[in-house]
Amino acid sequence: MLKLNSIKKDYKTGDFIQHALKGISISFRENEFVAVLGPSGSGKTTLLNIIGGLDRYSSGDLVIDGKSTKKFKDKDWDAYRNHAIGFVFQSYNLIGHISVLENVEMGMTLSGVSASERRNKALALLDKVGLKDHAHKKPNQLSGGQMQRVAIARALANDPKIILADEPTGALDSKTSTQIMELIKEISKDKLVIMVTHNAELAEDYATRIVKMKDGEVLSDSKPYEENKNNGNLNIKKTSMNFLTALKLSFGNIRTKKGRTILTAFASSIGIIGIALILSLSNGFNIEVEKFEQNSLVQSPIIISNQTVRMDEDTLNELRGVTSQKRYPSDNKVFAEEDIANTIIHTNKITDEYIDYLDKMDKDNVSALSYVKGTSLNLVSKNGDDYTLVTPSTNMMWASTFEQLPEEPNDDGLINDNYDVLAGEISNEAGLVLFVNSRNQIDGELLKQLGFDKDASFEDIINKKLKVIVNDDYYKKIGSIFTVEEDLNKLYSSENSIIVKIMAILRGKEDKELIAGNTGLYYTKALGDKIIDKNKDSQVVLAQEKASYNVLTHQNFEDSVSKDMVLGYLGADVVPSSIYIYPKDFETKDAIINYLDGYNDGKSEENIIQYTDMAEMISTLSGNIMDAITVVLIAFSSISLVVSSIMIGIITYISVLERTKEIGILRAIGARKKDITRVFNAETFIIGIFSGVLGIAIAYLLTIPTNMIIEDLSGLAGVAKLNPVHALILIIISLTLTIIGGAIPSKMASRKDPVEALRTE
Repeated sequence: MLKLNSIKKDYKTGDFIQHALKGISISFRENEFVAVLGPSGSGKTTLLNIIGGLDRYSSGDLVIDGKSTKKFKDKDWDAYRNHAIGFVFQSYNLIGHISVLENVEMGMTLSGVSASERRNKALALLDKVGLKDHAHKKPNQLSGGQMQRVAIARALANDPKIILADEPTGALDSKTSTQIMELIKEISKDKLVIMVTHNAELAEDYATRIVKMKDGEVLSDSKPYEENKNNGNLNIKKTSMNFLTALKLSFGNIRTKKGRTILTAFASSIGIIGIALILSLSNGFNIEVEKFEQNSLVQSPIIISNQTVRMDEDTLNELRGVTSQKRYPSDNKVFAEEDIANTIIHTNKITDEYIDYLDKMDKDNVSALSYVKGTSLNLVSKNGDDYTLVTPSTNMMWASTFEQLPEEPNDDGLINDNYDVLAGEISNEAGLVLFVNSRNQIDGELLKQLGFDKDASFEDIINKKLKVIVNDDYYKKIGSIFTVEEDLNKLYSSENSIIVKIMAILRGKEDKELIAGNTGLYYTKALGDKIIDKNKDSQVVLAQEKASYNVLTHQNFEDSVSKDMVLGYLGADVVPSSIYIYPKDFETKDAIINYLDGYNDGKSEENIIQYTDMAEMISTLSGNIMDAITVVLIAFSSISLVVSSIMIGIITYISVLERTKEIGILRAIGARKKDITRVFNAETFIIGIFSGVLGIAIAYLLTIPTNMIIEDLSGLAGVAKLNPVHALILIIISLTLTIIGGAIPSKMASRKDPVEALRTE
């Protein structure tokens, strides 16, 4: 079954060559107990290591079941050791951090035997050697004889053809030695057992064949054997250690060094803690900025007006005094100053075509769309026997909002999102809406105009009746100009007036700080349309359309007051002077911007419509500042990640040194080089996961005092918020860096000579 043909083994040290084996040729039967005797240095252990595939012969051939091993690769030798060889060592060579049962199972685990099958077989073998009741103990809880029995059980686990025993009783007392020898003799009845020993008496009592060696040669053979030729039908299954097994092995080792593991993980997690805190603060501040930005959308809508200031970089440079003329010229000339105002101000030509284009905009992106025509609201209040001219805001910024409010009050919209209705109800009817600040206050003069002194109940305000006076009653013609009728009693008594009420009182929501101070009296689009319908053909409007001067002041028109502006004020049906677009959020704002830019495609400079997007300027500035700070802080914290990665490499290397004997044991039972690498990669994997989770946990706990400090300093509560996605990414980064840090030591572990590794104490 086993044949050695002229096996030589040489060890080279510099120019010196030591001939450990000098052309040994010997054959062995399928089942016999062979004792190899000889003094130290005779080559006994070298012969055993070569037969077991732990060491490689320099020349000759090792033939197993008629199959030559000359062309064996590393993976073939690994499989050979796992399936054909069972080792029993003098020092037992059990893995100390796993149980007795797991030691016996290890070879079968590498063979891919199922968990239930290897468990049953391992228990049966432990029962055979009398240690079933000790299955779940650790090796250091057993006596020397018991540990050797475990080693024998492990050697038998994969039912190998050959058992190799290297001084199996060398560390045992005589009584225990006898028990172990009886057990080995029993095994030799159906297997080939080759035992190396110094004890000639022990060999004579138990071995069926004695081979004596000296100086790397066979001196005598008590029962030589010439192997018959066969077909070389050796079939061995390749070994493989799955990652779960590697994790289990490494976890068992890590458990024996809890203190060092925790300190290593903590040191490694410092960088993760720093970055996690930075990201928590960045995330929290970004959320606060987003809240500010969302609120600012109410205060800073996209504005399209008759004139727009260019805010691009070139224009800003011009505002700083950088014109087309270079500074400190050498020319002997004097130049006229450039009119920067004409350069930076763009005049928009808002036309009916543009209004139609806006009306086709996707309304799902718009919270509110307001057309400002500047129509005058000639509003008179009766307060007892007195009459007062009420002068509310003439801004129709809320007009389209009211027109577009859905029937369901809980639907999203500018009003529902940002305001609470304190009294009354908003509808599409012609009417007024009163906005109060966070203290339920309005301008004292306005409250007085409405007929109240220092305060008024919601009910009194809602029931207050007001009248809008039409142009033909409000204005009287004197010569070529029109003046306001000063008799308010007469105005209030006009039958053509429009009776209106304050339909609702609104206040900004508590979490909408930016709009909390907004106050004023506004009218709905329905009321605005009604006023325009009554005033568009009034005498003052018709006169203004024909006149080349302002019929209210008899002055010529100028840039600040144009004819269209006066007509709009008087209630003529003109194009809006300004347009306010309120996006629902910043994502929909981008869609609106793209739509507005689409109108300008292919148009000349003078025909494009420019807009002012103040919210974009605010968000870009704040976002860039926050991103820059975050990147700088993360860059500094990342240095500790690099340091921790180097530290992991050092710790892994120390672990390799500590587990060198374990490496030899695993190689002896058939583990491949890549399996050894996998074992140490598994160890760094565990440390990496633990380090990442520990870092995230500590960072999360640190957000508590951090938030307390920030709230105390700035009043902002709960700013530091760690995003779960960021936490997961940081754990993955920790894992990746630890694996990278441990990659070189893990590779070094796989390249260790198994024979040398087994000699390590």
